[in-house]
Amino acid sequence: MNILVIEDDRRIADFLQRGLRAEGMRVRVAAGGQEGIVFAQEAWKDFKAGGETTIVILDLMLPDMTGLDVCQTLRTQQVQLPVLMLTALSTVEDRIAGLRLGADDYLCKPFDFDELLARLQALGRRGRELKASAPTLLRVADLELDRSSMKVSRAGRPVSLTAKELALLELLMSSPGKLFSRERILSNIWGMNEDPLTNVVDVYIGRLRGKIDENHAIRLIHTQRGFGYRLDVDE
Repeated sequence: MNILVIEDDRRIADFLQRGLRAEGMRVRVAAGGQEGIVFAQEAWKDFKAGGETTIVILDLMLPDMTGLDVCQTLRTQQVQLPVLMLTALSTVEDRIAGLRLGADDYLCKPFDFDELLARLQALGRRGRELKASAPTLLRVADLELDRSSMKVSRAGRPVSLTAKELALLELLMSSPGKLFSRERILSNIWGMNEDPLTNVVDVYIGRLRGKIDENHAIRLIHTQRGFGYRLDVDE
């Protein structure tokens, strides 16, 4: 497993590097946001060329830019590497901000190293399953998602989505007609087993529905009350 640590605290960076390498992982360290972005871009190019997934451990407080800015920049550039935010800021608002900007998981300092390993392994499994799963082009009716470029179109017209909206759409399109519970969506998209953000899934489904189904006669995103959501042609 490849790990990119973006952390300016040398003590923490060295601890992570030693500990993760002892677990057999390949670790690269960036001391600032700009350097981390460059390293992440290189890792993403390698992944798209057939290489292994790199998981980014991202500190929130960096000397040249915030971790939120780093995450937002990567997602804007369509760098879809898994991102685990590691930070001392632990309020619900902080977690929401990080997740909304494209982070996949959130771990607060001080942290248990075994928990960090478990979260990294979960992110790694999801990355491998996604890569080994289905074809580059997903299509349901006139909705298309190109996994290689992460571009979406409906009836030939491009649809602009955020990183989390893209991840949610990809999950739904990966199994048309399959019912996804809120808990399954949280686990796959946000890396959580419970819902500390109350209605975050409902909010993102609503945003996605507005962009995908608005002004189209055929609705593709459906709600089964009390159970979850599915993407299909049939009502």
